[in-house]
Amino acid sequence: MSFTSSIADNLRLIRSQLPEHVTLIAVSKTKTNEEILEAYNAGQRDFGENRVQELVPKYEALPKDIRWHLIGHLQSNKVKYIAPFVHMIHSIDSEKLLAEVNKQAEKCNRVIPVLLQIFIAQEETKFGFSFEEASAVLSHSSEYTCTKISGCMGMATNTDSETQIAAEFASIHTFFEEQRKTFAELSTLSIGMSSDWQIAVENGSTMIRVGSSIFGIR
Repeated sequence: MSFTSSIADNLRLIRSQLPEHVTLIAVSKTKTNEEILEAYNAGQRDFGENRVQELVPKYEALPKDIRWHLIGHLQSNKVKYIAPFVHMIHSIDSEKLLAEVNKQAEKCNRVIPVLLQIFIAQEETKFGFSFEEASAVLSHSSEYTCTKISGCMGMATNTDSETQIAAEFASIHTFFEEQRKTFAELSTLSIGMSSDWQIAVENGSTMIRVGSSIFGIR
């Protein structure tokens, strides 16, 4: 089997296991334009990148109907480079960053959908709001007229314990559903990656971010 058909086959396999309401983000960080086009030609339109300096040239070179998601840690001084085109920013982890996205979106005459990154893992290397902090941001989200807080994103602890992963995903899902009672516009819960997306779907995910299971480990 060629590598081309492998990407297409991997996409078909994952899609066949996903409920209709779950969106698949193909994580294309470090992947070549050619590899991304293979996924694109297999029908994939949502792609996720971790770094602004890698995302911008890909946006410029690849088809314009691709929906680009910034899923990695984002520095405030890099927002201006992606504000004109980014489809969604998953990694809003501070009010300072949210304010900068709002500022740059206004300059571009856009409303940019964003997700609040919630810290749910037992790892100090990960970023995000606490549940209490995220609730506070939502309470005055109407102040940010050029961003749309569409939901939450979280990353589970890198562990072999499926019980722990499930508990962490369940905690953010509970928070998400509780906030939806007040903020009906919340629609996206971005949890689950190649190693744990099945557990995430079982715990309410509406968007998964999958890289190696699509493109392979290179």
